[in-house]
Amino acid sequence: MQLIGVIGGGTMGAGIAEVCAKAGSDVLVLETKPEFAEAASSRIAASISRGAAKGRITQQEADAAIARVRVTLNIEEFADRDFVIEAAPEIEALKYEIFGTLDRIVKPSGILATNTSSIPVIKVAGATDRPEQVVGVHFFNPVPVMPLVEIICTLVTAPETAAAVTAYARNTLRKTTVRAGDRSGFIVNALLIPYLTSAIRMLESGYATADDIDAAMKGGCGYPMGPLTLLDTVGLDVALAASESLYAEFAEQHYAPPVLLRRMVDAGRLGRKTGRGFYDYSL
Repeated sequence: MQLIGVIGGGTMGAGIAEVCAKAGSDVLVLETKPEFAEAASSRIAASISRGAAKGRITQQEADAAIARVRVTLNIEEFADRDFVIEAAPEIEALKYEIFGTLDRIVKPSGILATNTSSIPVIKVAGATDRPEQVVGVHFFNPVPVMPLVEIICTLVTAPETAAAVTAYARNTLRKTTVRAGDRSGFIVNALLIPYLTSAIRMLESGYATADDIDAAMKGGCGYPMGPLTLLDTVGLDVALAASESLYAEFAEQHYAPPVLLRRMVDAGRLGRKTGRGFYDYSL
């Protein structure tokens, strides 16, 4: 797989495009508006350039990687892609629409993947006439730094599809891969979301402050960051979508979104990306 497509040039999509380009792939990124396309191009180029400035790659390698990425507004250009990774917002209806369109456009041999963090993959596969060529490929933020990729196979994903995607993630992108069943949350979020929502409920109840909750989990459990800082980094809207998906799937109370999480999303306090979440990043 050499010709890679990425649907969405936001934080996750840009990170996926970056790691694919640095690995030598030809990368085409889809955005919906000219200003979004320009922002995606700048985001990818800036991140690759920072890697060169820190000595992780040479300037020549950075320039070559940047040249391998192109952002388009026209989804029809994805017809020749070998492997397309959808990194759109966690909205089921939007993903169904995207996969239906990709199924019509992308060549018959092309593999389609979703980077969803919580939506069962079979739901988006059902929007296509090639469900055996649809797989979940869940990267983690920030993609250039985090080593893990979850590979999620549905009940109808072909073994050849899973093998090809796993080989690309492991051998080309040099990521660590794990195989997960097609249940909401997969491995990481199924275990992580109850931990994060418990931290929010602890703060919500006045049991402890945000600073003390984070300090306790860092100092007491050896975590690199506390749960509330992690939520701000991931994005509270992303966490809410994952929590809602898990609760809808399993109807277990520890997956239910806390009221405070809903109100913060309603208020636009989504974490680092908006400058305010559980902490203030605007200063």
